[in-house]
Amino acid sequence: MEAGLCLYGNDITSETTPVEAALTWLVAKRRRELKNFPGAETILRQIKEGSSIKRIGLISKTGPPARQGAVILSEDGQELGKVTSGCPSPSLGSNIAMGYVPTSHSKTGTKICLKIREKVYEAVVSKMPFVKTNYYSKPK
Repeated sequence: MEAGLCLYGNDITSETTPVEAALTWLVAKRRRELKNFPGAETILRQIKEGSSIKRIGLISKTGPPARQGAVILSEDGQELGKVTSGCPSPSLGSNIAMGYVPTSHSKTGTKICLKIREKVYEAVVSKMPFVKTNYYSKPK
C-alpha cells in the first residue's frame, strides 16, 4: 500500500482504465501508435482529453484508517467517491488510503474529508507512492 501499488479487485478492475488508475505509463508508446489493444479507443481518448475520475492517494493524521467503501467528501461535504483500500502507514506515522474522485479534486495537496463510521475526518490528496520505493535491481 505504501508503494502505491493497486490491489486487483479493489483499486483496479476490468472496468478501470489505466488513465483513471493513474497508470498511463503501462501503455507503451508502440501500443499507442498501433492502437491495436483492447479498449484502445477509450484509453487513447482519455490520454488525449483526460478522464472524468482519477485514482488518488490520501493521507489522514486523525481518526481510524479508512477502509474500502469509506466515503470521500469535499470540504463542503459533497460526496466525491469511495475509498478502495486503506491502512495505517508505519513508515509515515499516519493513515493512508487510495480511492477514486472526480479529476477536478485529484490535485496533490487538495484538502478533502473521509467519512468513517459516520464520523468525518480531514485528509489530504497525496502523491503516490506514499513512500519512496526501493525495489531491488540487478547490479549492472
